[in-house]
Amino acid sequence: MQNFDFYAPARILFGKDEEKRVGELLKPHATKVLLHYGGGSIKKSGLYDTVFSSLKAAGLSVVELGGVMPNPRLSLAREGIELCKKEDVDFILAVGGGSVIDSAKAIAMGVYYPGDVWEIYMKGRMLQVKKSLPVATILTIPAAGSESSGDTVITNEEKQLKYGYGAPALRPLLSIINPELFFTLPKNQIANGVADMMSHVFERYFTNTTNTDLTDRLCEAVLGTIIKNAPIVLNDPRNYEAWCEIGFAGTVAHNGLVGMGRQEDWGCHDIEHELSAIYDIAHGAGLAVVTPAWMKYVYKDNINMFVQFAVNVMGVKGSFRDPEGLILEGIARLSEFFHKMGLPSTLGELGIDGANLELMSKKASRIQFGDEYPLGRLKKLYWQDILAIYKLAQ
Repeated sequence: MQNFDFYAPARILFGKDEEKRVGELLKPHATKVLLHYGGGSIKKSGLYDTVFSSLKAAGLSVVELGGVMPNPRLSLAREGIELCKKEDVDFILAVGGGSVIDSAKAIAMGVYYPGDVWEIYMKGRMLQVKKSLPVATILTIPAAGSESSGDTVITNEEKQLKYGYGAPALRPLLSIINPELFFTLPKNQIANGVADMMSHVFERYFTNTTNTDLTDRLCEAVLGTIIKNAPIVLNDPRNYEAWCEIGFAGTVAHNGLVGMGRQEDWGCHDIEHELSAIYDIAHGAGLAVVTPAWMKYVYKDNINMFVQFAVNVMGVKGSFRDPEGLILEGIARLSEFFHKMGLPSTLGELGIDGANLELMSKKASRIQFGDEYPLGRLKKLYWQDILAIYKLAQ
């Protein structure tokens, strides 16, 4: 097990009607709040009125910025930064799913950054953001785990690039999770969210680090909880108890806990980002296609880890004298689970042909920009490897 520093200060308020308290919760920390959200769904559901009334009752001034789209756009984040500076906003409240929260974090760190916020995403680990506006969230889609993580992803729509960035300063101050807010989610959003949160666990679970029994079991428990409860909420979207399990699992999947002491991978996420950057597909749908293909390509580099996955997560039974048979059955069961959730299995189902596969492979590895940076850590993936995975996913 590796050394680690676990710091997860995001306060989580979980359960029915917690969103009604948002004004009193923010009052000690804010005077003027940027209310950041997506389309019209929070107004149709009545959540907007609940939140706005709570903020005003607490005596807080409110500035609004809606319009966040899936795969949140850099252009809107830039607009939000200028709005916050102009209005002297001192707090951001993100009401929505991962895209809204990621956009809020981009705005929060961009307010204090002397240059263009895109530079932060470009520089990545070479730049450590230490100051940003505080952010709180009211979660409406359990998926990205951004409500408790220090991570953000943004899409530069002009350059067709999608990059992530992470820093402790970006963890939300507090996040409200009321599973009742998930009752009206369309089935495709439920399925996409499930694939996303499972991928957050996979990126940490598949590791070459040994002697990580506790986090192995934590990963397996989160995955098993999702696999059990996801079909329930898909078929019975008003099942509060099952949504509690899914909502909590999505947070634990990405707050850092299940990755402690182990080297993480993140190859699948980087490979998928190229799909959604160019084709603007749902992130979870892309992950559902990429993940089994990635598994088929890399499993021979850590047979034991993938046997453990097949047996402990996917429930495969068979002879340990045939580890490859166990692994392939485990991958097949994962693909079947995604299929039953209504997720795509191939790039073709996403409307993606072979025209840009090489371009995406070279962009993902950065060789397109002159300096190749291999993806992943369980197996280092160069552009030819990434291309092979895309082809397996066709």
